[in-house]
Amino acid sequence: MARDEPETRLPPGAARCPGPSALDIIRADSPGAPPALTAESYRFLGDSDISYERYTSPAVFAREMTHLWGRAWQWACREEHLPEAGDWIVYDLGTLSILLVRGGDGIIRAFPNACLHRGTQLKPPGSSGGASELRCPFHGWRWTLEGDLKFVPCRWDFPHVTEDSHALPQLKVGLWGGFVFVNPDPHAPPLETWLSPLAEHLCGRWDLSKRRIALHIQKELPTNWKAAQEAFLEAYHVVETHAQALATAGDANASYDIFSDHVTRFVHTIGTPSPHFEGKLTEQEILERMRIGDATVPEGGTARAVAAARLRRQLGEAWGVDLSPFSDSEMLDSIEYHLFPNMCLFPGVSLPMIYRFRPLGMDPGRTLFDLLFLKLVPEDAPREPPPEPVFVAADQSYASVPGMDPGLGAVYDQDTDNLAAQWRGFHASTKRGQTLGNYQEARIRRFHLTLDEMLARD
Repeated sequence: MARDEPETRLPPGAARCPGPSALDIIRADSPGAPPALTAESYRFLGDSDISYERYTSPAVFAREMTHLWGRAWQWACREEHLPEAGDWIVYDLGTLSILLVRGGDGIIRAFPNACLHRGTQLKPPGSSGGASELRCPFHGWRWTLEGDLKFVPCRWDFPHVTEDSHALPQLKVGLWGGFVFVNPDPHAPPLETWLSPLAEHLCGRWDLSKRRIALHIQKELPTNWKAAQEAFLEAYHVVETHAQALATAGDANASYDIFSDHVTRFVHTIGTPSPHFEGKLTEQEILERMRIGDATVPEGGTARAVAAARLRRQLGEAWGVDLSPFSDSEMLDSIEYHLFPNMCLFPGVSLPMIYRFRPLGMDPGRTLFDLLFLKLVPEDAPREPPPEPVFVAADQSYASVPGMDPGLGAVYDQDTDNLAAQWRGFHASTKRGQTLGNYQEARIRRFHLTLDEMLARD
């Protein structure tokens, strides 16, 4: 059978790329991969088309604002953004504007970013800072850091205002992995329920609370927020979009897992050729194409093992941390979890990204993409303020950001070019929906099924 010929005798979703899978490659590495990395959980979820109206329709977008974003747990900031009492930050998404504040008691609270007098935002969109109280810039009404009404100018004219009636309403807040989550729905399930089993996987040496932000990029993407994140939920596009990586990146043989309605994952290997790669490379040639510096693969060794060892040494020395517990896969591979609705987390070491995709304003065709790199730090490292996000316009390159690896920036630029073309195609196509693969794009289908469930609720 030809490599790309479909296997019609298998039930839907059972076909896999011929040859070693990502998990086969990881299991053949030196021992040490955590059990979570080799866990498997896939199920066939259907094969109907996904309508383009889900991306382009203002009516769908409006319903998402109330039935999704108004009810979903969503990552708002990192705890290091609010290290001291009085620190505050504004989280914006579409019509939502939420003010997060660390109170004098050390507790992080979230309030709608609006004065209870005449609705003026207490803090500007996308801003952060420190304060001893919360004060409206219009008429000077004031609240404590805990949201209690503190002062009303000309209080004699407001006998109908009481401390109880005009305390700032609080939204649900949850903390996990160093992240601060908010949920506007007072009846929302606990964050722990939403996260499961992500929290069980990302613990121990994958505990992201032990990492710190090294770089924060905010990029405008010219497409709907759903289409933007879906481009990062599969490796199927690598063969065409990132063909320069085929000599050293597994793609068609990546593993895909659906752990819950909210949590999915893919793992694709680095340091092994793609099943699509034409030709034969020695392990030494693979290593040289990985561009990690001069090194030699010993007889009987692998490029993956040599590259992982070199990165353990280089990054360990640069960060002042012991990376010896991390397996070759953790050092090299693209290990990406998705937490519904809009967060991607990479617990690996050399690809330590965090993604977030948000509607930008009220335009269904604009997305704000947060790209963070989290580095490991020594346990006794002093706490440092996180770097300010660097904004990149839709027509600018990721590589223009100081501290961004130019090669990696070029890869992200390729993805952005796809998104712009896809958005135009959504409107031009006479076929009114996208057709997904049963396995490689199963995470996208799981996302839409969960979204459907949220949008269908009263």
